[in-house]
Amino acid sequence: MRLDALDWTVVGAYGTLALIVGLYFARRAGKGTTEFFLSGRKLPWWMLGTSMVATTFSTDTPNLVTDLVRTGGVSQNWLWWAFLITGMCTVFFYAKLWRRSGVFTDMGFYELRYSGRAAAFLRGFRALYLGVFFNVMIMATVTLAAIKIGGVLLGIDKYTTVLVAGTITVIYSATSGLWGVVVTDLLLFVIAMVGAVAAAYYALAQPEVGGLAGLVSNPEIAGKLSLLPDFSDWRVAVPVFLVPIAVQWWATWYPGSEPGGGGYVAQRMLAARDETDSMKATLWFNIAHYALRPWPWILVALASLAVYPTLDSLAAAFPNVDPSILKHDLAYPAMLVFLPHGLLGLVVASLAAAYMSTISTHLNWGASYVVDDFYRRFLSPDRSERHYVAVARISTVGLIVLALLVSLWLQNALQAFQILLQIGAGTGLIFLLRWFWWRINAWSEISAMVISFAVAVWFQFGHEAVGLPALHPSLQLVIGVALTTAVWLAVTFATAPTDTATLQDFYDRIRPFGRGWARVVQVDDTPASGSVTAALSCWLLGCVVVYSALFGTGYMLYGRPGSGSIFLGASALAAFGLFRTLPRVGFE
Repeated sequence: MRLDALDWTVVGAYGTLALIVGLYFARRAGKGTTEFFLSGRKLPWWMLGTSMVATTFSTDTPNLVTDLVRTGGVSQNWLWWAFLITGMCTVFFYAKLWRRSGVFTDMGFYELRYSGRAAAFLRGFRALYLGVFFNVMIMATVTLAAIKIGGVLLGIDKYTTVLVAGTITVIYSATSGLWGVVVTDLLLFVIAMVGAVAAAYYALAQPEVGGLAGLVSNPEIAGKLSLLPDFSDWRVAVPVFLVPIAVQWWATWYPGSEPGGGGYVAQRMLAARDETDSMKATLWFNIAHYALRPWPWILVALASLAVYPTLDSLAAAFPNVDPSILKHDLAYPAMLVFLPHGLLGLVVASLAAAYMSTISTHLNWGASYVVDDFYRRFLSPDRSERHYVAVARISTVGLIVLALLVSLWLQNALQAFQILLQIGAGTGLIFLLRWFWWRINAWSEISAMVISFAVAVWFQFGHEAVGLPALHPSLQLVIGVALTTAVWLAVTFATAPTDTATLQDFYDRIRPFGRGWARVVQVDDTPASGSVTAALSCWLLGCVVVYSALFGTGYMLYGRPGSGSIFLGASALAAFGLFRTLPRVGFE
């Protein structure tokens, strides 16, 4: 099926609306970098939280979920579900600290927390490392998904896809700044959710599937339905569940799930009106991201196993698709061909919305690193705000060009996911502890960054090339975490700590709770961060709320109302306890 005139009308209307929003906010964003990158720090929690959700709702996300479900079952999603633990930790321990810091970007943290040339180097290098290298890889992954959607639904080649998608997105991103990104995200989220639900409805309606009842009773699919891995088979349980739950969430830096917050999540927290809005935004993001969105994607992925059980069946159904990108993640856009006209246009628009939301956010925060943390800090510190806004717009264009080029090299979303996980392996603990333990210094972070990258390069290009046996990605991750953690801890104690004056200024400004500062600075007996016990309780309760809602929804869809009711009841009880405890951690 290809789009007809009605479908193109729907898609065109959406694209036009996005461009109008971009042009509307262009003048406001052009007033200065605070407006362009942080919307003047005036945004409410519901706009910021929804913007975070919309950003993570990218074109590659349903493709990644489809790949996981088709290759290993629903339980494979623990590879990213485990990051909820990270997210809830950010809500109750770090969100208010980020807003209290008052830095322009999370890279500005380095010269607030550390001192000397090492701090300056870390800020500048990491701004390019994350803002360009990591950022380009993420955007390339998202663009790869757009390429597959374009090939299946539109019948266009990958070069046309990247040219059209990149051009439209960069126009409104470069003109409107964060104002346009956040406002557009509100619309994008609604459209994307409607599109995901519609895709699930029509996927289940296919004769090969037979609705929800047919799906869960299909013997070829039944083995894929479990929400937990088979713990009798440790070869499956360890990499799918135990490593993510025990190691991955705290030890690995991954964009959007950074331990302690970072990247575009930190950008949204810094743009909040106050500390309370920063916390509320992050809480809403985690609830919506993990509890509201996964099941439509999962249902489409499961249904695709009935319609396209093998890669050969996919290849037969779409003979004109580039063989280099014919992987299991292609099954998601393949299921969209069954949508009726008009609704097909809406779903394509929803996928375009998901693409544009993610790309626009990454362009904006990536450009903020390049401009504020590298260009203004080291190359041209005394120019006008309008000059920096112009450089931001040029950087935005440069980043999208690089991302589009890399997207032509990638083959599937899981490939990029595993590469990024490995590169960040072992660095996460630093990001959690640096707010609360004075001994961590700039060299701790530099050494962790160097070693984790070296280990990732070794496993990607050197390990098998020298004749060593291939290792499972989860084992590579654990090895990377162990080596990186050992190195940065050794470097921490072997190098001089941050000077006392900087540490005292940091403590006075941030007021973190805990005893990790008492040895070197004058500590206030009543820190402004609330109760540690209450924060720990909220962290636990928040995880119970979301995981129970996730499980309860799944069991209801599986036709098991008894189990579903138990989990949904547990979610409701945990939510009651959570909201009773929230005032003790700073919620108003």
